[in-house]
Amino acid sequence: MENIEKTQQRGLRKERVGVVKSDVQDKTIVVEVSRRTPHPLYKKVVKVRKKFTCHDEKNEAKVGDTVRIVETRPLSKNKRWRLLEIISHAE
Repeated sequence: MENIEKTQQRGLRKERVGVVKSDVQDKTIVVEVSRRTPHPLYKKVVKVRKKFTCHDEKNEAKVGDTVRIVETRPLSKNKRWRLLEIISHAE
């Protein structure tokens, strides 16, 4: 048999950039991600917003911060994302 390296590789994880809308819960933030997409029928470009519940282990993100989040395993009923980095702090 061939000598096969046993290196385990994770699949590509989705990343999103958004703004923190809520940090009231302990170790959890709500991040709103906006994107621009054409309307399916009328083709006008519209802004679509979606909220993600994210895990923030150190409670370091505050409302208004721009953050990068990454997909992860389910952590609770609604949490499927975790905080990767804080890009910029709110002013």
